Amino acid sequence: MAERYTVFLAGPEATTRLAERLAAVLHSGVIYLQGELGAGKTSFARALLQTLGVTGRIKSPTYSLLESYRLPQGTAWHLDLYRIADPEELEWLGLDALDESAALVLIEWPERGLGALPKADLLIGLQHSGKGRQAVLEARTPQAAGWLDGLLGLEPV
Repeated sequence: MAERYTVFLAGPEATTRLAERLAAVLHSGVIYLQGELGAGKTSFARALLQTLGVTGRIKSPTYSLLESYRLPQGTAWHLDLYRIADPEELEWLGLDALDESAALVLIEWPERGLGALPKADLLIGLQHSGKGRQAVLEARTPQAAGWLDGLLGLEPV
């Protein structure tokens, strides 16, 4: 089973294609999105949610911290913890809802909420690389390793 998948993303369209391909192989789970400002975390999350069936505007949770969306197969939660200084600040958000087995949870800046967040199934690291970006997807559970196996069977981004 694949535990790591690395891909170069030449531009925003490649980021969208990677999100579309991941959407084809997952339904629920916890995904941590890591990378510096402007690395494409929110763009990736937005493309993934649209592909999974979210209609209408997908807002960045930078100021609200948490946005939820109805999916055909359950709920998607998108968190952006950039503005969090201490994981204790997350107590009032009611994060126990993130433990729904049918939920998809996307967390930007997860390192700011350590100890208060569900464990990741998949870690996606995005970083600038030349004129594009590099995405490194690391499986943290057997479920996510299965997702990466599915990605490896698809056309390259």
